Amino acid sequence: MNENFRLFDLLSHLKTMPLKEDALAAKEKGVWRKYGTQEFIDTVNYLSYAFLDLGIKPGDKIGLISNNRPEWIFVDYACLQTGAINTPLYPTISEHDLHYIVSDAEIQYFFVSSEELYQKLKTACQGSSVKEIFTFSTLEGVRSLNDLVAIGKKNPQEKWLEEKKAAIKPDDLATIIYTSGTTGNPKGVMLSHKNFISNCMGTFALCPFKKEWRALSFLPLNHVYERMLSYLYVSQGMSIYYAESIDTIAANLKEVKPQIFVTVPRLLEKVYEKIVATGSALTGIKKALFFWALNLGLRYEQHRANGWWYEFQLSIANKLIFNKWREALGGNVVAIASGGSALQPRLARVFHAAQIKVLEGYGLTETSPVIAVNTYNEYDTKIGTVGPVIKNVQVKIAEDGEICVKGPNVMLGYYKQPALTKEAIDSEGWFHTGDIGIIEDQKFLKITDRKKEIFKTSGGKYITPQYIENKLKESRFIEQAMVIGENEKFPAAFVVPAFPFVKEWCAKHNISYQNNEDIVSNSQVRERIEKEIDNTNQSLAQYEKIKKIELLPHEWSVEKGEMTPKLSLKRKIILAANKTAYNQIYSDDNALKA
Repeated sequence: MNENFRLFDLLSHLKTMPLKEDALAAKEKGVWRKYGTQEFIDTVNYLSYAFLDLGIKPGDKIGLISNNRPEWIFVDYACLQTGAINTPLYPTISEHDLHYIVSDAEIQYFFVSSEELYQKLKTACQGSSVKEIFTFSTLEGVRSLNDLVAIGKKNPQEKWLEEKKAAIKPDDLATIIYTSGTTGNPKGVMLSHKNFISNCMGTFALCPFKKEWRALSFLPLNHVYERMLSYLYVSQGMSIYYAESIDTIAANLKEVKPQIFVTVPRLLEKVYEKIVATGSALTGIKKALFFWALNLGLRYEQHRANGWWYEFQLSIANKLIFNKWREALGGNVVAIASGGSALQPRLARVFHAAQIKVLEGYGLTETSPVIAVNTYNEYDTKIGTVGPVIKNVQVKIAEDGEICVKGPNVMLGYYKQPALTKEAIDSEGWFHTGDIGIIEDQKFLKITDRKKEIFKTSGGKYITPQYIENKLKESRFIEQAMVIGENEKFPAAFVVPAFPFVKEWCAKHNISYQNNEDIVSNSQVRERIEKEIDNTNQSLAQYEKIKKIELLPHEWSVEKGEMTPKLSLKRKIILAANKTAYNQIYSDDNALKA
């Protein structure tokens, strides 16, 4: 692999490695269906011939809405080597965003994974530019991906395809990824072959990849994060197994026994919470040993900074307790890459202590995505940061603290949005991320907040909500939190309790309830959660301390439009939906008491 590669050149590169029987794999009717290296490449080529037969031209947009599966990859590579532009969308996309993107991108063909998505799309695409919708599953009266593969197989057009491939340059557009912003219509991020290839090359040192490795894929492939890592896996000749769903990850980890997977912090938090819940259910010496090991892990420091006695105890904890954690992840995990939002340092500590390396990184769709990442190398990792900037990327911190990026990973621009592109990428080629950060130890990038999310209280003090929210979520009682208080006298927070854990606590304290509303209105529950708030406040400056909270009865979700697909809070929407709670906090009486 070199900087002149186009993404489809990864398939030619794959043929130079030992052929595998499980280049790609996914469950079909409860059994792992494996695609060997040659079948993988042949299927992509047959599909490419069918594209040519359909009259698909370079630059035509192909929509793709599906869960992670080999068919997603087949369509992607067929687009890449025929010059069509893969425009993938989230299966949970709203009707408004779907209509907007179909119109904005002028999508001509769609691939969907299920009948439900087919029906949703069929309705949304009436009167649009979409000529035909294909399915991955068999649906009466609808052509499937297998039908197209059969067409290509009967009518191979090798010479024509080679001519198409030869005309594609590394700087050419490879995909348009629409980002779900916190306000307004989605923006189409244009990424080239070079953008992705440079990012693969820049993250090559992430960990010691081997051809024999298996990766488990479950984060959405239409998100740039999982997608780039998939290209990286293929470049290294690794096998990719696709989890059946988010709900089956635990079972699939045990089946596949992967060496690597990528995740977002929230899923790691859930893994941790499940482990702690299991430990809490133990009794006697087993429970005592579990929490001895857990507390030891939470005190973990890098480079043996805690001394030989701590390390001796940790070795015992790894043999008695933490080995079971590793077994729960399949027993072979070398590294877990974490991105999308901030990882709580306590999670990084305890997983590192358990010999499970969680490598936190940072990037955006606009940067293909990786800008910086902690690597497998102990001296290129620092807990609490997002690691060193990757080797082919430059970062500078602007006067106002904003992180600016320059390099071959920076997008071509926003589709049909030259003004927005000019606003994001300055005249010197620096992309302005909108994130605030610092460089620690002259090496490690640390994100401190979002530029647009920092706000001032009426006293003129700046509040960085994300930092405080992450501290609050360290509590087992708190699932979600949103810090508020712009132009108000003091900061406050909306808090969504961790209901499974709080319900256990209620049972132990003989607190009866019928539903979540009863729980959040219970005075004992409120007092207990306020103790957690007080604990967090001890580590905050006086002006940052949370003075008031309102407990909310339901989690915020992507489906309800309160979070982006990468689980960032849509603050304006949450605020608008909870005006009563906001007014309760900042009523004159409460303000006087604060």
